Amino acid sequence: MNSPRIHILHENYDWLPPLQAALDSAGLPHTQWSLADGSIDLKTQPPQGVFWSRLSASSHTRGHVYAKEYARVLFRWLEAAGLRVVNGSKVIEFEVSKAAQYAALAAAGFDVPRTVVVAGREDLKRRALEFPAPFITKHNQGGKGLGVRRFDSHREFDSYVDGPEFEEPADGITLLQEFVQTAEPFITRAEFVGGEFVYAVRVDTSEGSFELCPAEACAVPGQAAPGQVSLDQGFAPAACEIPGTGAGETLASTLFAKRDDITAGHPLIVRLRAFLADQGIEVAGVEFFETADGRLIPYDINTNTNYNPDVEAATGNAAATALAGFLGRELESRYATASV
Repeated sequence: MNSPRIHILHENYDWLPPLQAALDSAGLPHTQWSLADGSIDLKTQPPQGVFWSRLSASSHTRGHVYAKEYARVLFRWLEAAGLRVVNGSKVIEFEVSKAAQYAALAAAGFDVPRTVVVAGREDLKRRALEFPAPFITKHNQGGKGLGVRRFDSHREFDSYVDGPEFEEPADGITLLQEFVQTAEPFITRAEFVGGEFVYAVRVDTSEGSFELCPAEACAVPGQAAPGQVSLDQGFAPAACEIPGTGAGETLASTLFAKRDDITAGHPLIVRLRAFLADQGIEVAGVEFFETADGRLIPYDINTNTNYNPDVEAATGNAAATALAGFLGRELESRYATASV
């Protein structure tokens, strides 16, 4: 454990097997470090190596309510010691705040959904009047479609805010957002590793699911729940971060497909690549949609990204393999004597 290695910082072991397999296949030394709980003696020196963050904004939904705060302290400690942290302390703020993502994207000139940030409940009903119905809500902090609901009238929204079904956000911040009509019922997720474009995935939204990450568990059949939007009527921006199993493989294979027309030279991909570099985001899945009126709108930056096995089999360019290679090169560049 004293030799330099790749450290995977996470709060959910279920996410690790694909990357662990890729690291093992490449002969790269690695270990894991749980963000769910732990302790740090700030006077000690951290272990040597390259650290990769798998922190998730939805960690609180798995009972890990302090993982984000622990990660903030841990990453600062590692960085203060001069260690390499991929998707480190600056990137945490993008992972745990959709508002921060929208602000940065808008400042960089991207078209983003109109969004009003509301702390607490008191101002929600008043600010919602600024949006024509339908409009949506979502939680500022969290994946898995947390807090994403469509409202077809302000009366319906007022009843929700005042009623027992209101979903309290983890950080107390609810986002009010325009409801955007897509040209076709799908969204696109562009994967980047080491700042480089890997591939883009087309995600079919016609079944009405909010859980749109490209992993198998996100293939959720059926219609949206009451009070939530059915995506065949349009698209309420949301994304999940739950890989694993649980949905049928046949359904998964029909929902996710590689987009061969989205390449590294696509104008939006070129812009996103430059944006991620400016923000220090090295591993990400950026989701965007194409609207009925011709807008290209990036709406979610997932710094905790997952990969669909069906798409990976079709591409022959597994992102987990690309990620292992990137982390291995980072380790080798810093520790010439490391066994890589």
